[in-house]
Amino acid sequence: MNLKKEIKLVFLLFSVFLLSACSLPGLGGTGDQEGIKIAGLATTEGQIMSFIVEGMIEHYLDVDTQVINNLGSSSVNERALLNGDADVSGVKYTGTSLTGELNQEPITDPELALEKVIEGFDKQFNQKWFPSYGFANSYAFMVTQETAEKYHLEKISDLEPYADQLNAGADTSWLKREGDGYAAFLDLYNFDFKRVYPMQIGLVYDALAAGEMDIVLGYSTDGRIASYDLVVLEDDLNLFPPYDASPVATKEILEKYPDLEGVLLKLQGQIDDEQMQNLNYQADNNLLEPQVVAQDFLKEHNFFEDVQTSEGGE
Repeated sequence: MNLKKEIKLVFLLFSVFLLSACSLPGLGGTGDQEGIKIAGLATTEGQIMSFIVEGMIEHYLDVDTQVINNLGSSSVNERALLNGDADVSGVKYTGTSLTGELNQEPITDPELALEKVIEGFDKQFNQKWFPSYGFANSYAFMVTQETAEKYHLEKISDLEPYADQLNAGADTSWLKREGDGYAAFLDLYNFDFKRVYPMQIGLVYDALAAGEMDIVLGYSTDGRIASYDLVVLEDDLNLFPPYDASPVATKEILEKYPDLEGVLLKLQGQIDDEQMQNLNYQADNNLLEPQVVAQDFLKEHNFFEDVQTSEGGE
């Protein structure tokens, strides 16, 4: 073997050694590394909450953290925790996880829904579902200020005398959704719209603001509600199950870092619907990075230094 071939062989072997010794971000095999990995959703809200959790952990614990963002759904988020690719979920929603990961029937009582997910995640996944941050991101019907004033609308039931004059836009999946979808809406509220157009959820706000729709179904904490000065109608007959938001952590990571539980409990009840909507607005409308929004929020509230917690968050 000549010298050039020997050098190429040595370089190749050395490269293979480096690749096998190092773990690449986002791939499997990260479960044994030190530190805490936080799973985030692909939504603006999901990313902001993951960075809020990261900021709290870095402030209180001498631990390396990593946010794994853009996990497309709650079930993908959960898979990351079960596979050991993540240790904490930045945000999960009671209604979503109850019918999704736990495969149970929807529940409209917020306290009962929370009780069911706490119990279910403990028994099925060996994970702790923490108390709510204080906000819920639920489905919500919304109209422009002009439409609300014209028809004197405050709640969904107020639509009944005028609904057959209004075109509605709704998430395509909601039209086929069991439990709290279109069919359930017709049964519960007992009226229908002039026409219901299936749309991507991200487009409904623009369609409403542009006058292409009279009413749309969106998400209650979306920042575009404030951007377009929309009016959210009260779900007075409780069609939509609660979607209260909470962090979730594996029991393994809580045992490894016992102080982590107290850190996450400091966030209990600290963010209401209006605050979350404003945080989303800063990212979606003002185009601030979700990480910057999260950092500014934590600094503004002094990382909730004065918040006293008790075991179990009670």
